[in-house]
Amino acid sequence: MAAAILILLGGGAAYAQSLGDYARAARKAKLQSASTTRHYDNDNLPKTEQLSVVGPASNGSAGNAQAPATASAPTGGTKDPKAEAATDRQKATEEMQKKLDEQQKKIDALNHELELAQREYRLRAAEMYSDAGNRLRNAAQWDKEDAQYKQEIAEKQKAIDATRQELENTQEEARKAGVKQKDQE
Repeated sequence: MAAAILILLGGGAAYAQSLGDYARAARKAKLQSASTTRHYDNDNLPKTEQLSVVGPASNGSAGNAQAPATASAPTGGTKDPKAEAATDRQKATEEMQKKLDEQQKKIDALNHELELAQREYRLRAAEMYSDAGNRLRNAAQWDKEDAQYKQEIAEKQKAIDATRQELENTQEEARKAGVKQKDQE
């Protein structure tokens, strides 16, 4: 009986080993058959080359790279229209980025104000509800203040939403103008 168990266990181990060999062979065959098309995965991803998702660089981007070089070259007294266009684009880009930064600062300031108003409301609510006698004596006044705080918070939230929409519109305008934006945090 022990011999039968050993034979079965030995056969299972041999089968598992042959299954691994089969998987390696199938993978190798798949890689060889797919040699006509390029398929990248973690095993064959190049580490020294750069992958081009969109294709080779277009002539338009090469022209943009040469524009600053021509702007710095002496022109002998004549103005280079390409250099002026590049300078104008640079100024427009800086102005757009400045506008985006200002709008982001405005959103941050409004968020800070909203957060402070919410904290103040929570503190006053905790103070009001912690004392049952105070709740009974000043219920009408609390209802009035409560409504006022909630309205103030809602107005601040609307202001933030409007400013965020304005920022998104400006970002879209900048994107259409070809302005590269800084990475958002």
